[in-house]
Amino acid sequence: MKTIILPMSDAGKKGQAEKRIEELRAELRRHEHLYYVMDAPEISDAEFDKLMKELKGLEAEHPELVTPDSPSQRVGGKPAEGFQKVRHSRPMLSLDNAYSEEELRDWDRRVHELAGSLPVEYTAEQKMDGLSIALHYEAGPDGSARLVRGLTRGDGQIGEEVTSNVRTIRSVPLVISAEKLTGAGVPATFEVRGETVMPEKAFEQMNKERVAEGLEPAVNPRNAAAGTLRTKDSSIVAQRRLDVYAYFLLVNGEYLDLGQDATLDALTALGFRVNPHRGKMHKVEEMMKFIEQTEKRRPTLGYDIDGVVFKVNSQATQARLGYTGRAPRWALAYKFAAEQAITQMYDIMITTGRTGKLTPTAMLKPVFVGGATISRATLHNADWIERMGLRIGDWVKIERGGDVIPKVAAIVEDADHPRGKEKYVYPTHCLVCGAEAVREEGEADYRCVNIDCPALLHGAIEHWASRAVMNIEGLGEQSVYALIETNAVKSVADLYSLTEEKLASLTQETERNGVKKQQRVFGPVEIKKLLKQIEGSKEAGLARVLMGLGIRFVGERTADAIAQEFGSMDAIMNASKDELERVEEIGARISHAITDFFARPANRELIEHLKAAGVKMTAEKKQKTTQLAGLTLVLTGTLPNLSREEAKAKIEAAGGKVSGSVSKKTNYVIAGEEAGSKLDKARELNVPVLDEAGLVALLEGRSRE
Repeated sequence: MKTIILPMSDAGKKGQAEKRIEELRAELRRHEHLYYVMDAPEISDAEFDKLMKELKGLEAEHPELVTPDSPSQRVGGKPAEGFQKVRHSRPMLSLDNAYSEEELRDWDRRVHELAGSLPVEYTAEQKMDGLSIALHYEAGPDGSARLVRGLTRGDGQIGEEVTSNVRTIRSVPLVISAEKLTGAGVPATFEVRGETVMPEKAFEQMNKERVAEGLEPAVNPRNAAAGTLRTKDSSIVAQRRLDVYAYFLLVNGEYLDLGQDATLDALTALGFRVNPHRGKMHKVEEMMKFIEQTEKRRPTLGYDIDGVVFKVNSQATQARLGYTGRAPRWALAYKFAAEQAITQMYDIMITTGRTGKLTPTAMLKPVFVGGATISRATLHNADWIERMGLRIGDWVKIERGGDVIPKVAAIVEDADHPRGKEKYVYPTHCLVCGAEAVREEGEADYRCVNIDCPALLHGAIEHWASRAVMNIEGLGEQSVYALIETNAVKSVADLYSLTEEKLASLTQETERNGVKKQQRVFGPVEIKKLLKQIEGSKEAGLARVLMGLGIRFVGERTADAIAQEFGSMDAIMNASKDELERVEEIGARISHAITDFFARPANRELIEHLKAAGVKMTAEKKQKTTQLAGLTLVLTGTLPNLSREEAKAKIEAAGGKVSGSVSKKTNYVIAGEEAGSKLDKARELNVPVLDEAGLVALLEGRSRE
């Protein structure tokens, strides 16, 4: 009998393609993990590329089968418009530092005193010199965990979402199987925190490419990693080969109750890259030995570290120790001594910043220190220079604090390094506009207060246009210079009167090979984009405008608090110091800066011009009560109807305070499902425990029991 082979149906072809796509994805994920996490590749780059090419081909034929967690999506997509700001599930705090064995012993003593009878065992990990990152995973339909969000540290409270960039980092799993989750004892919805670093080889390659393109090489891997992670074109991020080393696991904003050492084991089991150089110890002598070993190993690691982090291992002991205002009491960073070098200071340069501050900078004969060539270093202020007795021509010891910020540490004076002859006289006038520099009582800095100073104007416009303020893309340093030099703008308000015709007419003189010619500042495409950005910035809101004015000490958090309290620019301008100081976190220094700013007629005139241009200067006033005034509450677990952020906002709006740890001063603990060690601590201290209904009753003024 003759066999008849029927053509495969479209559904059959799709099913076959879907099966092969899943096989390829699983195989590529395995090889990515072996290569980028385990450093143990099984196949050549050419073989890996062949598998990737087959996957991309099948996905191109069946675009409906493409998923965000496919290995093919790591190459990056089109440039993003901007980064959305997202509040962290819990603050990303800093660490307290130690620089000597004595300071380490003091910390160890305090830990034992606060821990009481609870066990004290330390974990030691290398302190990676990079950028903190938070990775959020959510449960998929098959019980797996899928990467849904990546956030930078930001200000510790609010980070920038860089998910598309994080997806290109091959040591970050895009999907984690249900089997791995079960084996590690981790639920499918969780958060990982870690450090983003640029390996030395990737850094060297990036700088080779920058030099070849005629660009300045990056200063160090940390800055390069930070800049790369915030690049809007994820395809560039994919080329830079960043790495993420994981060190924390959180569920619903709470650390998973495993202990730090077991947490690192769980992260490894889930497929994350975890630094293998770690240890457990009980005594300071063991800790100092680990520090010594780490310093010896430092040159051969292939990535930058700047110290060792010690953490109390036990979760229960961590909970007992709690937090200060800015850092956990159960962790400490032991920082390596800064690298130093000697060079000659041939001049001191004074620059006027956007706030009018006259900043001194040491101009140095270039010297290599801490992995970078240094030609400038900070000199702080006039008093500091006078105390040091600096002279032009002095030989100085340069130090990179934390291997990042160059500073003058000391004057070197010996037979080979004679003192300079010219005593430095600090200027009493702005070197840009010539106006007298003012030094207010109790302050170290001189400031130019001339509102028409070009330096203030340039800095003011750059600040106004920055991403964190009005977010006007296309106004970089050179563009702002051009607008000022051509008299197109004389204040930030003038940005809103720019037109296509005006921008198209702007020209600057350029010189190339000895030939001078007039060249347009902006091209047609740039003009349309810039005007669109300027128009969109009108809706940024009161807090952004307030921050954009450049009032001293008024940053993002302060501007938000003031905007929510007063609701309009008119109300803020006319507020007294007493009224301003009723806003939480605002004291005499900030209230003086605000009232002084609005007392100047030129600044009020600027506000009127911005209003006339249509810039929005109102905000929804925060509705506050005093129902919970004087009470401290702690949130733990998952509430049925309120997110942690919503509950916190309601408590604070009612005058209460939300703390991250339970103590005898805690009035109530609000506990939801999967409440952790905070609930145990509350019971131990006899602190009243309420559920969500109890919290609502508190907020409504009903019975608190």
